[in-house]
Amino acid sequence: MSVTRRDVLERLGGRSDASTGERTSIGTLTDALAVDERTLREHLDGLEACDLADVDSDGQVRITVTGEELLALALDEMIIVDPEATDRG
Repeated sequence: MSVTRRDVLERLGGRSDASTGERTSIGTLTDALAVDERTLREHLDGLEACDLADVDSDGQVRITVTGEELLALALDEMIIVDPEATDRG
């Protein structure tokens, strides 16, 4: 089974809370999603770049308010893309 960013965001939303600051660990998420840490970190990096997740220096992670609001929309289809750096020079 291929894990998507949406899968990671949904699982993260179920195991953390933006308003209370409750976090979960990378290990807990890798176990829950049955993925390796590298794959999970790639997804978390993308979610963090979109302000949907917050990963601290200790590897503890939580969903953001924006992430919770996106999940609350209960969309049938959701595409999460990394923001691209633009040349403003």
